[in-house]
Amino acid sequence: MAIGNALVDVLATVNEKFLVDQDLVKGSMMLVDADRSRHLYSSISKVAESSGGSVANTAYGLASLGGRAGFIGKIADDELGATFIRDMSNIGVGFFPGQTSLTEPTGLCVIVVTPDGQRTMSTFLGAAALLESSDISEEAVVAAAVLFLEGYLYDKYEAKQAFRTAAAYAHAAGRKVSLTLSDSFCVDRHRDDFLALISDEIDILFSNELELLSLYQTDSFDSALKLLRRDCEFAAVTREKKGSIVISGDDLVHIKAEPVERVVDATGAGDMYAAGFLYGFTRGKSIEECGRIASIAASEVITHVGPRPLVSLADLISPNLV
Repeated sequence: MAIGNALVDVLATVNEKFLVDQDLVKGSMMLVDADRSRHLYSSISKVAESSGGSVANTAYGLASLGGRAGFIGKIADDELGATFIRDMSNIGVGFFPGQTSLTEPTGLCVIVVTPDGQRTMSTFLGAAALLESSDISEEAVVAAAVLFLEGYLYDKYEAKQAFRTAAAYAHAAGRKVSLTLSDSFCVDRHRDDFLALISDEIDILFSNELELLSLYQTDSFDSALKLLRRDCEFAAVTREKKGSIVISGDDLVHIKAEPVERVVDATGAGDMYAAGFLYGFTRGKSIEECGRIASIAASEVITHVGPRPLVSLADLISPNLV
């Protein structure tokens, strides 16, 4: 069961000049207001539009692998909200919405992709940012083997409380709680909160190398990894071409990156990695197998524009892994 920002993603390919002209920080996720969101939306030629948000993408990946996934988020009764509901239903992910927002429209994320495959996101959270504890379905949370939390949602106090509420429901039922740090800018904003959450509530952490270095405020990957092993029972740290590091207690395994001909768009790579890992984890696979499935899932999504796979991920996973 994933909890995160319920957004509609709009993707576009742009050149480097677009980032300069629009004063965008390459590779970042920037929160914007409604006016800025409308301006960016009107400035691009849209490639794709679908239900989105980081952990909503992970839920999609789980469904594509043949797993069962649900999502909790907040939307409004508007056109984008209807798009989100319809799309989640079409991809086979159970949607457990909070109370419909009456004050903010459904959130929108404008994602622009440069020729090197880097994605830069401008997110208007809208209704998504209003998620609070009363929006969390205890029944839905305890029905899942793993609760998956989105770091991006931590930009609002009420959402932080919703995380704590959901984690309490999950742990009381003997479930695992996982968190994705989302991006290094998000870590910079919420470092102390994340460290406290990881220490108190998180069983499985997903991070990339930059996020991990930011979390522990060090330039040494080995030092950051040592601190992570102290704080978390299970963790997976992605390192782009270097592959990933998977931690399970005292065990540490290096997973090779799955080779691809060309990286077209990095959007969704971390989301699909988490989907693959959690798919394996919830089926009792070894951490090596979890990491391998994760690597395969991530490799598919970076070969095309868009944060979700264009083929069935289940078909990409070799029979000995499933």
